[in-house]
Amino acid sequence: MSEPILPTGPELRDGVKTTDVPEGGLLRCRVGDEPALLLERHGEFFAVAAACSHYGAPLADGAFIDGTLRCPWHHACFDVKTGEAVGPPALRPIDTWTVVREGDHVHVTDKRKLPVVPEATTGPASVLIVGAGGAGDACAEMLRRLGYAGSITLLSRDDEGTPVDRPNLSKDYLDGSAPEAWIPLRGPEFYVKSRITLLPGVEAVGLDPTAHEVTLADGRKLSYGALVLATGATPVRLNLPGADLPHVHVLRTLGDSRAVIAQAQSAKRAVVIGSSFIGLEVAASLRKRGLEVHVVSPDQVPLARILGTDLGAFVRALHEEHGVVFHLGKKPQSIDSDSVTLDDGTAISAELVVMGVGVRPNTALAEAAGLPVRNGILVDQNWQTSAPDVYAAGDVARYPVLGGDVRIEHWVVAQRQGQLVARSLLGMPPGAPFVPFFWSQHYDVAINYVGHAEAWDTIDVAGSIAGRDCLLGYRQAGRIVAVASIYRDQASLAAEQALAEDDQVALEALLAG
Repeated sequence: MSEPILPTGPELRDGVKTTDVPEGGLLRCRVGDEPALLLERHGEFFAVAAACSHYGAPLADGAFIDGTLRCPWHHACFDVKTGEAVGPPALRPIDTWTVVREGDHVHVTDKRKLPVVPEATTGPASVLIVGAGGAGDACAEMLRRLGYAGSITLLSRDDEGTPVDRPNLSKDYLDGSAPEAWIPLRGPEFYVKSRITLLPGVEAVGLDPTAHEVTLADGRKLSYGALVLATGATPVRLNLPGADLPHVHVLRTLGDSRAVIAQAQSAKRAVVIGSSFIGLEVAASLRKRGLEVHVVSPDQVPLARILGTDLGAFVRALHEEHGVVFHLGKKPQSIDSDSVTLDDGTAISAELVVMGVGVRPNTALAEAAGLPVRNGILVDQNWQTSAPDVYAAGDVARYPVLGGDVRIEHWVVAQRQGQLVARSLLGMPPGAPFVPFFWSQHYDVAINYVGHAEAWDTIDVAGSIAGRDCLLGYRQAGRIVAVASIYRDQASLAAEQALAEDDQVALEALLAG
């Protein structure tokens, strides 16, 4: 989370000269004791809050693109006219003010209210969403935002009350710098006010697409007009001796994170199995808590398969600077109550073990119902499965892209998919293809990644990886298909826009600049 942004600059209620605002840019201002930004585009002015509603990032450091203001940290996107969060991961709008222009001056009056949404005239009689992660929660919220008035039921097999901010479970919350009060995505009052029936601790075990019916673990049956499968994924727990011991954990839910924290309070040494993003974020969090941390992985370079060897080597060096000990090219053979034995016979003492070796999509419900599954539930361009009125989104969905199909395990991607499913449920066009985005935090270094490259031919580097100031362009057949960055937030936002527009000229310019 960011430090609060202090109000600075001219008072917008008193007015400023139009020439004080850079053309197509912004001016840092204040409205009373509230920090604000005044933006100009083609002679029109907009006044908005200065902080992102997600983690409080300074929006002045972001980008003003096509009528939206975009967050520099995690690429949330806000409509500058209404303040609405039109792009995850932000869930709440930002404040906006009415701007009045008089000659060569502008000033603000009252805060604007969000527009009243007319009731949707199309859509199913009811919507049942199985899974209350990023995709399921975003789908339910977007349905209401688009005016859907029918019944919405949101099932969560996790008994955590309300949906949670999953990325934080391995980052600030796990390292002790974020209180648990920050973890719920929304308070319970949101679901009551939005007429969304939230059922935590409930698991769906059967699906009959013909009868439009879902069976729950307690024997109840729920009917639906439309069904959204947002069942997510389950962490892999390696099948080896000792993997089920009480001090061995995976990390997916708030309960998992709580369990790791409880164990960490008395442990002195931890072994993290796997050099995935989750595994390495856990390693960083446990180091910040003062534990000695060892990472065991069969990989020769952490994250090389996703980020390439140069950036992967940097991540390893960064962790080693903070005291993490790597055992690369090694696999765990067994786990005892106080140690982990590797396949070369090395024994590492540990009171805490965390497995971060990937996840498997939760496709059992779909498979049992006869829906096509291939490492994910297959959907079409409208996010619909082979069964009428059954959709899928999030980590469990495999969706079509140019040249094939993909399943992507990113939080923001899941949220965007949930919103697109909501549009499809109401008969609306799904909209332009979105560009996948994720971020990973390691100590004070954040890595942002836009696009998607399961493989690449070459990687171009602009700037210095070691200097923590760089862009990396991942090429397939000469084309840039993904861009990673460290401390180049505006360039990352520009790359996302260029990828959305398939503007290779702009991408080349970013890497050349």
